[in-house]
Amino acid sequence: ATVSVLYCDHHQSIAMQRIMRRAVRRAVAAPRFNRFGVANQQFVTMTTMQRRYCTTINCPAIAESISEGTMGQWEVKVGDSVLEDSILANIESDKVQAPIRAPHDGIITEILLEEGETVQVGQPVVKIKESEVSADEPAAEAPPTATPAAVAAEPEKKKKETPPVVTPPKAPEQVLSSGTDREKRVRLTPMRKRIADRLKASQNTAAMLTTFQEIDMSAIINLRNQYKEEFLEKHGVKLGFMSAFVKASASALQAVPIINSYFSLEENSIIYHDYVDISVAVATPTGLVVPVLRDCQDMNFADIEKQIGVFAGKARDGSLSLAEMTGGTFTISNGGTYGSWMGTPIINPPQSAVLGMHAVRQKAIVNKKGEIVAAPVMAVALTYDHRLIDGKDAVTFLVKIKNLIEDPQRLVLDLA
Repeated sequence: ATVSVLYCDHHQSIAMQRIMRRAVRRAVAAPRFNRFGVANQQFVTMTTMQRRYCTTINCPAIAESISEGTMGQWEVKVGDSVLEDSILANIESDKVQAPIRAPHDGIITEILLEEGETVQVGQPVVKIKESEVSADEPAAEAPPTATPAAVAAEPEKKKKETPPVVTPPKAPEQVLSSGTDREKRVRLTPMRKRIADRLKASQNTAAMLTTFQEIDMSAIINLRNQYKEEFLEKHGVKLGFMSAFVKASASALQAVPIINSYFSLEENSIIYHDYVDISVAVATPTGLVVPVLRDCQDMNFADIEKQIGVFAGKARDGSLSLAEMTGGTFTISNGGTYGSWMGTPIINPPQSAVLGMHAVRQKAIVNKKGEIVAAPVMAVALTYDHRLIDGKDAVTFLVKIKNLIEDPQRLVLDLA
């Protein structure tokens, strides 16, 4: 044979795996059988080599100061074809999830960890063999179409085949042994355990008290109906209630700064904030997360709606970072999305208050003319830490939000 390509110079340091991949690609491109129907020895040797030189994917960095996590549910199994950057599984921690992504197109050859096992950052978790995969290719590789030459060489090919790797058994659920077999035990995720611990700690620490208000939503509904099409066309996002409540809360927090502070027992002091960072509670399949809208006092309706849309998308695919969920000074929870009419939200420590939004319902009210009319009404609740916030301040804050929502022009004129 004649040397056609030199990949490196004499004594040059090389990445062996990269050179082997190039050799594999050349071997796959070579004819598998010659004109006499005899298997091409180069092809047989390189496919065996290709099986040996797989890419090992390690546990990615989860977040700063987090060195280990729990192996989540696998989205693939051994033999599945995957596309580059597709999510194979998630590494779960008590705060965030870190996706394991395919570095290139290929086939899963070995899964090294089962769901629920503890994994260290940098630890090998899965192996993948690089190969070309089309977007519409089924999960497992289809066997090649038989040809007369292939049939003749079939016995020799079988000798070269290796036994398939068996996928480790998954254990997302364990059925309890009972007389009726109608109970099951589901593994508690680190995030769910963290949520449970924080909520109970909040309940045990803060002197929580809740005050309520009813808001006539007629004006804000009319405003949205009048401008929603133009708003969507210009900004590319829909105009919802959340942006109005975030903007109203930011204005009210600046007017009543004690709501935007927190109690520090260690420093024996009250910490005030000159900025408004509002955490927005978002429900996900793995638990409740609270991404933070930064500097809400400087944001307009479009900025708020766009950022909420970004956070909602990240929450659905589990790509929210720890930095995006840290540092809020106040929280808004919208239980009305699920039809809740009344509730008492729990404070997200170290914050001192949380606003609960609820569903809008038609209710009989007395208007400014003294007439009894049906109007769309939302009940809102403010839970606050009574150790720090007096009842007067809490009611003043909630009334300011009520006034701003019932008269949206006050938001434009900054009249909290």
